[in-house]
Parts: sequence; C-alpha cells; structure tokens
Amino acid sequence: MLPDWESDTGDEMKKKGKVYLASMGIYIFTRKMLFDLLQSEYKEGTDFGKEIIPQSIQKYKVASYQYDGYWTDIGNIYSFFEANLNLTADLPEFNLFDNSKAIYTRARMLPPAKISGTTLEKTLIAEGCIINASRIENSVAGIRSRIEHGTTVVSSYVMGNDYFETLDDIASANKSGIPLLGIGHRCYIRNAIIDKNVRIGNDVRINGGNHLENSRSFLYTRSKDGGSCVEKGAVIPNGFVI
Repeated sequence: MLPDWESDTGDEMKKKGKVYLASMGIYIFTRKMLFDLLQSEYKEGTDFGKEIIPQSIQKYKVASYQYDGYWTDIGNIYSFFEANLNLTADLPEFNLFDNSKAIYTRARMLPPAKISGTTLEKTLIAEGCIINASRIENSVAGIRSRIEHGTTVVSSYVMGNDYFETLDDIASANKSGIPLLGIGHRCYIRNAIIDKNVRIGNDVRINGGNHLENSRSFLYTRSKDGGSCVEKGAVIPNGFVI
C-alpha cells in the first residue's frame, strides 16, 4: 500500500479498491508542438510519461483529464488474458453491446461463423469460425478459428487465424502429417491463450493454472498467473500435453 499516493478516483473505483491514478498513455499534441519536442528539445527522450511530459510542464501548458470509464492495463499475459475473458460475463465492465457507447471494428467481409453440435456457454465467437467442438465455455474464439469434433475449451482465448486454408493446403498438410490450422479432435484446453495461426493436433491437453511452474519453450509459455500461452504459429503434435 502507498497511502501517500492515493487519489480521489471516484466512488465506483474506490469500491473496487482502485485508489491510484495511472497514465493511460493517451496524449494529444498539436502537430507542430510534437515535432518541436521530439526533434529539438527532447531528442534523447524515449518515454512520454517519464521524460517528455514532465519536462514540458514548466515551459508549456500541460493539462490532464481524469477518465472514469472502463480501462485496464494489459501489459502482461495475465492481465491480457483476464481482460479478454471478462468480455464473456453477462454484463461485462467493457460492454460491447452498449448502444450509447458503440464499438466499431474494422470490416473484414468474412463469412458468418458456422457452429455444429457445440454446447456454448458465456462464449464470444467471431466471424469466419468453423466450430465443431463438444463444448466451449467462458471463452473467446477469434476470427477464422477452427475447432474440431470432441474438443472442449474452457476459460481460454483462442485468437484465431489470419487466413483460411485452401483444399490444396489441407491435402498437403494431411500428406505431410502436419496438423491443420486450428484445434484438432478430442482436445481439452483450459486456462490458455492460443495465439494466431497455431496448429494443434488431435488428443492434445493444455491445462493452465497456478499448479504450473513458470517456464518457456519455443512452443509455449507457462505462467502461474496467466495459464498457458501457445506461441504464434506453433505446431503442437498429436497427444501432446502442456
């Protein structure tokens, strides 16, 4: 606790135990001022919050605005994981379905998600997904996610894929024994982040949680706080256990 640093953050924040102000990292400058600061006065500066803005207070008009809406830091794996899974709550703090504060994403012109035989509970499914899993619970499936039959996904963020595999791609992968893009058959995935363009084979088990020791390999990162994170583009063979 840092009692000397406590601030009046508002009633809602205080109820949640959030009594410290933090920089959101959103700054507004005139174009000329920004160029002058970076090219002339603070050429050696590398951080706005630590160097450029504090050094400008005595010379220029610097004002701050206390934001009282939803904001959270996603600077580490656990906070990134937690922020995404919080979107699956019945009424999340960051509500994507609020008419008064609409969120507009970049239009990708993808087909709708196709879901077959899957029990879904508190789950967000993005466009372009092909879902045949047995059950997905308290999870987020990103664009073009593909999850095969018999698979269970719980409390996980599947980030999806940057492209669809063509029939030729699928035939080539089958011939070489490489798993297809996405999550294979009869897998069990819990407390995990599956990064983009991952290939997970059949009968794979990924069970993150605080029972794990912190470790890292070229395929995945394990964290006591944030579960397991499968690295972007990783290929997880059949029967692998994390």
